[in-house]
Amino acid sequence: MSTTPISASQAIQQLKNGSRIFIHGSAATPAHLLKLLFARTGDLKNVELVSITTLGKDIFNVPDFGRSFFMNSFFVSDNVRALINGNDGEYVPVFLSEIHQLFERNILPLDVALIHVSPPDKHGYCSLGTSVDIARSAVKHAKLIIAQVNKQMPRTHGDGVIHRNEIHALVEIDEALPEVSYSLKATEDTARIGKFCAELIEDRSCLQMGIGAIPDAVLSSLGNHKDLGVHTEMFSDGIIPLVEKGIITNAYKHKHPGEIVTGFVSGTRKLYDFVDDNPAVRFLDIAYVNDPHVIKANPKTVAINSAIEIDLTGQVCADSIGTCQYSGVGGQMDFMRGAALSQGGKPIIALNSVSKNGESKIVPFLKPGAGVVTTRAHVHYVVTEFGIADLFGKNLKQRAEALIRIAHPNHRDWLIQETHKRFGK
Repeated sequence: MSTTPISASQAIQQLKNGSRIFIHGSAATPAHLLKLLFARTGDLKNVELVSITTLGKDIFNVPDFGRSFFMNSFFVSDNVRALINGNDGEYVPVFLSEIHQLFERNILPLDVALIHVSPPDKHGYCSLGTSVDIARSAVKHAKLIIAQVNKQMPRTHGDGVIHRNEIHALVEIDEALPEVSYSLKATEDTARIGKFCAELIEDRSCLQMGIGAIPDAVLSSLGNHKDLGVHTEMFSDGIIPLVEKGIITNAYKHKHPGEIVTGFVSGTRKLYDFVDDNPAVRFLDIAYVNDPHVIKANPKTVAINSAIEIDLTGQVCADSIGTCQYSGVGGQMDFMRGAALSQGGKPIIALNSVSKNGESKIVPFLKPGAGVVTTRAHVHYVVTEFGIADLFGKNLKQRAEALIRIAHPNHRDWLIQETHKRFGK
């Protein structure tokens, strides 16, 4: 096995027709390698790409992409949405915690893994940096591993350690990681949602939150809380002030006390510097992080996730707009169930009451073709900018009434009429 640094072009030339290639995700998206890979469009044939979320707005905007490549994605980020909903891609519905099984059980065997790592330390060990998640399993099972080695990739603690001798081709670069700022998307409505969620969070709770403006709004509302912990599939910049103020201490977690546990991070350079060589942040294999049995072991686990729409019985669509695939199942169900099983835990669905064009997100029926990510039996709390609905233990009509109370006022009369049509009571 050669681990002498080579040019990216030499590395990409090793790829063959008919290969299945794993692409490292989020802030670890190997943009340098991908640009050279896509330069071989027309040369390579029948190459399948698999990944979760990737960053880079135009990175897949490749002329004649379908001549060589097919995107088979486990999660639909905005940069591949057109491919997935067109002829050059598809979506695999799968829990984030179970993706590793697709590699391990040879359901989707990997020929190649394109990864993004920190430089080797004095012992020869690199780090998968900002994204350990499913990448740990991918590098274990791929036949050929090509890594872009970046001085600007943080070295993180946990399961993301890989020795340079495990890597078949090293490509040295010095490039900034992609950055995302979710706080810029905050509104008055998301701030109100954040405050309502904060009311449900007790001191010593253990938090999981997804990405976006609502999770950051929740974190911004926790300034008076004490001894919070974090066990989450991912986090962004929003937790840094709470760590600096001593609000997040992780002191009362039963699993990994004193440590923030995550699978990946995505945010600004400040976040990447925060996790760099930080022993208080542990990046672990997502099969472990998102295991409901692990999640429930921490008392007072609060899982906050969002939705595209929710029907009056509590069914949550979080991955599609009708038949249009918008995102993915991800880890929502892993954490919703884990939080429900946690002693004193609270699973929360938080969403704006209306879409950008004013349509109600609380609806009598999900759109035709919409996917149910979280079933009505799993949903406990639903939060909008108009309040909190506790659905646990309520019958179908009571659920409808509770959800109507937190719907946008412009749509409540319609929802009341639809409820009467359905239940006739």
